[in-house]
Parts: sequence; structure tokens; C-alpha cells
Amino acid sequence: MRVLHSLPLPLKYAKPLDKGNETSVTEFIFVGFSRLGELQALLFAMVLSIYVVSLMGNVLIMAVIKANPSLHTPMYFFLTNLSLLEICYTTSIVPKTLVSLVSENRRISLWGCAMQMYFFTLFGITECCLLAAMVYDRYVAICNPLHYVLVMRKGACAQLAIASWMVGLSQTSYVFSLTYCGANRINHFFCDIPPLLKLACRDTSMNVLAMYLVALLFITSPFTLILVSYLFIIASVLRIPSASGKRKAFSTCFSHLMVVLLFYGSDIITYLRPKSSYSMESDKLLALFYTVVISMLNPIVYSLRNKEVKEALRRALGGMTFPLCGVYH
Repeated sequence: MRVLHSLPLPLKYAKPLDKGNETSVTEFIFVGFSRLGELQALLFAMVLSIYVVSLMGNVLIMAVIKANPSLHTPMYFFLTNLSLLEICYTTSIVPKTLVSLVSENRRISLWGCAMQMYFFTLFGITECCLLAAMVYDRYVAICNPLHYVLVMRKGACAQLAIASWMVGLSQTSYVFSLTYCGANRINHFFCDIPPLLKLACRDTSMNVLAMYLVALLFITSPFTLILVSYLFIIASVLRIPSASGKRKAFSTCFSHLMVVLLFYGSDIITYLRPKSSYSMESDKLLALFYTVVISMLNPIVYSLRNKEVKEALRRALGGMTFPLCGVYH
């Protein structure tokens, strides 16, 4: 639920248009992590390393799944889409962040900022819906195994994936509707919606209401679906008589559950913590975690801890072994 971080501030923060001495903004300046001083070089090295590992890992997952017919199943079809999403999501933010960390050029044009926000929101909403599709796949596989082939046929999987991408695409037009004037310093390292709304020079109440509606429909709803699906999955697994059968069924959805918890947990921390403890600096560090670190964890969780993918990687790399114990049996 990364895109939750993109939700606007409450209505009391919406600002009316100041018609006096108005100057149109054509570019923004990121405050970023300027308070870290010389430590920004260390942060640059860390972010760059994580970004490279994330790109290589996600590309490797897609290549291995593509090259192995045994992995051409609905679960790995959705995993391919998730890896592609992670690559697009991080690439929409990280390159500009890296430039800002090692140079004085922290500027971004109004159009560039709008495009960054557009893709950030697009990929965030799409991933929320895709994770719901993935857990639906696990629900059918565990709770209705006899009907799995019929329900999760190739056409149905493609429709779920396309619907996830289209939902994200259809909800981002509002990023172009705001106008800015006067102050142009964004207290963040990318064009996120809350700090940008602080700079808007007109009433943003309608934008706030519209984006909360988007959150209710396309973030809260998929998350609720995921929780309900896992309740049914757990109930079904508990009815399995053998201990080994229970362990195997639980391990099947372990990786997906881990990603879901990381994905939504970072936003729960952001939005449910007391307002008295809110800090823009800590908020930026948390945003750095869920935009960069989680994308690196995705290939680790789904590959080195997955028996089938490990075996495919071993064959591709000529018999190399991977020491981590597999989750899938």
C-alpha cells in the first residue's frame, strides 16, 4: 500500500487561493536529505546498491520464469507482473533521488514533477490491485483445488492482470489538475502528493475528497479482500489432517503474505502513529524504505526462498547451490 503515502493531508490543510502577489511556479526544488550533509554520499551508495540489486533480482525472476515452462503457472504469471511493477515503481523515483544526493541540482520542472507523481500513483495503485489478484490465486489453489485449473485459466489470469494495470491508469488524471504559485521547495525527495498540496495555491478540498475516494475503492478494498481471503485460507489449511500437509499449504502462500505485510505495514506505521510523533524527516526515511528496500526484498523472498525458482536458477547457472532453505516443498 505504498500509494497510501500519496494520500493528501486532511481537509484542514487544504489551502484557498491567495490572489495577492501570485507568481506561477514552473519548477520545484527538493529539500530531500540535505540535513544529512556529507552523509548524503553514504546514503547515495546505499540507495544505488539497493537499486541495482533490486533491478537485477527482478529482471532475473522474469527471465527465469520466461525460460522455464514448468513455471508458466498463474502464480508465476502474477509474480512476473509484480517484478515488472517493482522495476517501474523504483525507476520512477530512484534515479532523480540519486542525482539529488550527489549534486546541487535538486530542481525538477512542473511537467517532470507531474509525470513522476503520475507514474508513482499509477504503479502504486496497480500493485495494490495486483496483490489482491495474487492472493485470490492462492485462495482458489488452497480452498478450491479441484476447480483451480478451470477458475485460474490463462484468459482469466490475463484479465486480472490487465484490470490491475488499467485501474492504476484510470485514477491518475487528477495529478495534472493542481496549480502552484509562490513557494516551490518540496520537503521530500520525490513528488509525493502531501508535500505538493502544501504548495498548491488554490482550494484543494475537491482533490482531497477525490483521492480519499480512490484510496477507499482501490487501496482499502483490495487490502480487505486480502485479509478475508487469508482467513478462508487459514481455515481451510487447519482442516488438513496431516501436519506435513498443513506445513506445505502454509508455505505455499508464505512469500506472498510476507510481501503483503511489508507493503501495507509501512503505510500503517505512517498513518496510524500519533500525530504528536509525526516528523517529516522520519517520514522521508520510511518512504525511502518502501520505495527502495521492499523492491529489493521481493526477488529475495520469491527466489532464494522458493524451491521451484531456486531449482530453475540452479539449472540456469550450471549447478550452483543456494544455501537458504526453501519455503515451498
